[in-house]
Amino acid sequence: MHSTTHQAIDAVWRIESAKIVATVARMVRDIGVAEELAQDALVAALENWPVKGVPQNPAAWLMTTAKNRALDRLRRNKALDEKLEQIGHDLEAQEALIVPDFVDALDDARADEIGDDLLRLIFTACHPVLSMEARVALTLKLLGGLTTHEIARAYLVPEPTIAQRIVRAKRSLTEARVPYEVPRGDALHQRLASVLEVVYLIFNEGYTATAGEDWMRPALCDEALRLGRMLAQLAPEQAEAHGLVALIELQASRAKARVDAAGRPVLLLEQDRARWDHLLIRRGLTALERAAKLGGSLGPYALQAAIAACHARAATPEQTDWPRIAAIYDALAQVSPSPVVELNRAVAVGMAFGPAAGLEIIDGLRDDKSLRNYQWLPSVRGDLLAKLGRHDEARAEFKRAAELAGNARERELLLARARNPV
Repeated sequence: MHSTTHQAIDAVWRIESAKIVATVARMVRDIGVAEELAQDALVAALENWPVKGVPQNPAAWLMTTAKNRALDRLRRNKALDEKLEQIGHDLEAQEALIVPDFVDALDDARADEIGDDLLRLIFTACHPVLSMEARVALTLKLLGGLTTHEIARAYLVPEPTIAQRIVRAKRSLTEARVPYEVPRGDALHQRLASVLEVVYLIFNEGYTATAGEDWMRPALCDEALRLGRMLAQLAPEQAEAHGLVALIELQASRAKARVDAAGRPVLLLEQDRARWDHLLIRRGLTALERAAKLGGSLGPYALQAAIAACHARAATPEQTDWPRIAAIYDALAQVSPSPVVELNRAVAVGMAFGPAAGLEIIDGLRDDKSLRNYQWLPSVRGDLLAKLGRHDEARAEFKRAAELAGNARERELLLARARNPV
């Protein structure tokens, strides 16, 4: 019974933690404190639900508990204000300085022109006082509900490194008294790039989960879609904002076809394209057009969206324009070079010009330290070897990929390829 309850708590927390932290942060104006209070609510659930049962609306229960903890803290701060008044301080000035939103927090009615706590949370976590790496790690933790282990896998870096980044980031925001708000003007544009990257990574984690039992985490995909659309509205003149929206709309269009009835992964070339969401495809193509019309060279997100558009426009796998996809990957490698881009380019080159051409690129990546524990390197290599008829070598690569996989469904898929690499 307790195991089932704990699974329910974990599932609700994964979905709702970002909203809880964001709402509480608006009340207390401190991300570190907000996360502590949200964690207090989680602990309360772990203590109460196994005894009293899971409430009818578990998300509302967690939110209410966290907000009550925040109000308790604000009341303590207000009491401190009143004591300070006794030694000559002006109470109103202190309330404005120490507890600026106490009354607003009590009725939870405040909203600015953006009106979205999650956007405030993203832009606060992406403040320039933090390094780019710290911004991304902190926001993935807060908005994606990811563990440090999952973030480390997503970034291909050691877990202790991510843990240190997150702790230091929260401390830096508190010490710098960073305002909890969506910036305007130049400040908005300066911070947009890291915000877009965070939304992109949240979507990626939802699209292909780094860990757990499920191949996808749809709630994260939906949240990234919502946030991406809001960012495009917030910065309509920024081509990459539209490029990111185009990319995630087009990728999300395949969601229903990416798993079978049993929840097992279905790879792109094997998907039933009739199950693709054509409304999302149209929205994605429209966003890509907007990015192109703004002029200049396409950025990394728009280029990736252009690749996704090639797949979306192909009625069957055989109609896919692989030479064009390979050419776009060439451009992407110039704009945003990385081992992962090269890995994907190898796939496209292998499809366009034969598996031997793709394998040549892959073999040049085998000594790259950042890909040493990345399961898709041996997976792609295994696929190319299988197409060349080198089945024993392919089987070994798929087994190694399965050993590296953190996601249970992904591991099953790779083991199945190892058993039958043809």
